[in-house]
Amino acid sequence: MADQTVLQFFPLSTSLSAKVHPLVIFNICDCFVRRPDSAERVIGTLLGSVLPDGTVDIRNSYVVPHNESSDQVALDIDYHHNMLSSHQKVNPKEVIVGWFSTGFGVTGGSALIHDFYSREVTNPVHLTVDTGFTNGEASIKAFVSVNLSLGDQQLAAQFQEIPLDLRMVEAERVGFDILKTTAVDKLPTDMEGMEATMERLLALIDDTYKYVDDVVEGRVAPDNNIGRFISDTVSSIPKISPPAFDKLVNDSLQDQLLLLYLSSITRTQLSLAEKLNTAAQIL
Repeated sequence: MADQTVLQFFPLSTSLSAKVHPLVIFNICDCFVRRPDSAERVIGTLLGSVLPDGTVDIRNSYVVPHNESSDQVALDIDYHHNMLSSHQKVNPKEVIVGWFSTGFGVTGGSALIHDFYSREVTNPVHLTVDTGFTNGEASIKAFVSVNLSLGDQQLAAQFQEIPLDLRMVEAERVGFDILKTTAVDKLPTDMEGMEATMERLLALIDDTYKYVDDVVEGRVAPDNNIGRFISDTVSSIPKISPPAFDKLVNDSLQDQLLLLYLSSITRTQLSLAEKLNTAAQIL
């Protein structure tokens, strides 16, 4: 029987996932808006760390100038190393964890760029942000590269999507929801943002009520993990009477209004001082 050559596919040895902070997404979108007119996309470096459970925590980023054609990509490596050195002077614990690009999914030149970052860090993460709203919103995906070999010879590298967790507080969630839409008439006010947050909270509470009712009636199989999570959430809510809650909200609102008033006075004073200083220089 003739010898057979085996085509081997080397998947990830462990389940890898990534977590990205909203600041990284906002920074990537800002770099895309400020890109040169001749550039179709922007690419750059992702900084962060690898958590003990293996999750890649992406906390920062910076753009790297590049020139791209159909068959080659030229990166400004000196700029990349200078920016990395500057970032690590401020945050020495942040290291290279991958790279990002704008656009929908992986392109032909992505393999060349990924090969460069593979020499900078082991198993880098490739983050894509669809700033072109291909599917009606700015989709965000994360990929890693896996090798395809024929015997002892490596043939190619294939990008495999990994789970991506985008966690944010409600204030960041309001801004991100606006960022995902293709057109926005105006930015929401604080009250409109709070209203949207409360509507989302009420919808989640309704979903929880429905799940509990379905479990009690036997329509859904019970899940101990979900039950413990709901129990921990309910027990963490402080017991407070409605009058005390109203007083707490009103006191907090008055403090915020006072801060807005003081900041408005400060801006007015600075504006007057600037105008007086300009008039004095003219005279």
